[in-house]
Amino acid sequence: VMASPTMGADMPFLTPEYETSLPNLFIVGELGGLALIKNAINQGRDCIDSITNRIKTTGAVRSAPDVLDVLIVGAGPAGISASLRAIEKKLNYVTVEQDEVGGTVAKYPRQKLVMTSPVEFPLYGKFKELELSKERLLSFWSKILQRVDFKVHAGEKVDDIKKESDGIFTIATTKNKYRSRAVILGLGRTGTPRKLGVPGEELPKVMYRLIEADHYVNKNILVVGGGDSAIEAAMGLAQQPGNKVALSYRKEA
Repeated sequence: VMASPTMGADMPFLTPEYETSLPNLFIVGELGGLALIKNAINQGRDCIDSITNRIKTTGAVRSAPDVLDVLIVGAGPAGISASLRAIEKKLNYVTVEQDEVGGTVAKYPRQKLVMTSPVEFPLYGKFKELELSKERLLSFWSKILQRVDFKVHAGEKVDDIKKESDGIFTIATTKNKYRSRAVILGLGRTGTPRKLGVPGEELPKVMYRLIEADHYVNKNILVVGGGDSAIEAAMGLAQQPGNKVALSYRKEA
């Protein structure tokens, strides 16, 4: 909507309930095309409401102890919101996260301002702060999650998801296997960085995220990319003493 057609990206097909073309497999948050934290929180919450209503409507048998009501992939804004709503709705759920709780937000540069707007947060109510730092947002999430039985398996990456003939998903991770009636993918776009496929990209001087700009001084630095993150990184690095920063982007603007 906000850019020219040439700026388009591949987007998943989703119903208004954030369901993919595979029934009971949902996508929420940045992976669905809307990167705002507020959108991710709303989608994670609403997605669990849809799953809960579906269980009630179909009268699904929930007696099998080894079958989850929902498995949530990713513990960023969407995954945390979905997890809290699942607790609120008394669903049998597990959340898996390949890195750390906080998702993309945890990888933001130190003290990065996170713009938001009033949003309804499960098990908390109306969250009204309009501008806060990355650290403040992570602290807020941590306080809420400490009050509840947050079933998160961090450091666990999903390798495979299959839908069996009985309609139940089998999810294989690096550490476990799960069976679940529904799956929510809230895994964002930054967990596994895209590589350029060029010689030397595995060297320790090649980074895929910038946490502390002031750790870099008197260096020649190439920033690859032209989105918000790349421009913020270039600006932050250029302000440090002695740095020479170049920005490389494959598109025209």
